[in-house]
Amino acid sequence: MPVAVRVDLWSLDIRQRAQECITENISTHGARVVSSKPLKRNERLNLHSAQGRFRARARVAYCEPLGVNSFAIGLQLLAATGNWN
Repeated sequence: MPVAVRVDLWSLDIRQRAQECITENISTHGARVVSSKPLKRNERLNLHSAQGRFRARARVAYCEPLGVNSFAIGLQLLAATGNWN
């Protein structure tokens, strides 16, 4: 379903800063987010919603350029807890 929610994507390498992204749509098994930085396919990360208590471990399914400094990232949610809002 189309939903715009601010999320933070955290690398499993805790030395890296989180990326702030916005969801375009979400489902029980995945999400499409828009980011200013690309991510590598199959990269694993943690997703935290800025509102609500949704947390998930995710895998990057795809990363497509949308324009200058804009990327559509498909995330497969591997393990999730909480609610989006």
